Amino acid sequence: MKKETEQELNAFIEEWKETPEKNKEVFLHFREYLSRKEGVTLDFMQRPGLTYSLRAVHASQKKKDLFVMVDVIEDDPRWLSICFYGEMIADPEEKGDFVPEGLLGEDAVCFDLEERDEVLIRYVEARMDEACQKAATE
Repeated sequence: MKKETEQELNAFIEEWKETPEKNKEVFLHFREYLSRKEGVTLDFMQRPGLTYSLRAVHASQKKKDLFVMVDVIEDDPRWLSICFYGEMIADPEEKGDFVPEGLLGEDAVCFDLEERDEVLIRYVEARMDEACQKAATE
């Protein structure tokens, strides 16, 4: 991540007040989870008042600009929407929502996390692993 972008992300995190839903904690967890993946670079894009997006791309990835986007949705309280390109993951338990043209104009599968849910977190991590592996070969 570029130094300036990382400073923006850190400033965003610092001003984010945690709520009983623990969504800030989950966001930090996913940031750490993705940052430990070999060959993965993170980026952060802000649309103040709407969303704050953590985006992960694999160094070998050629066809797409990212393989997962962890959006912080500006609401009260803030919540997370974790989106993948539809063709990059399976959703065997159908926990995600199919969103036509929902990720940078392409079909997506998104998982909404309104509060800390360990089962859903693990499920999303498995999707992150799957998408990362696919991104590494495309």
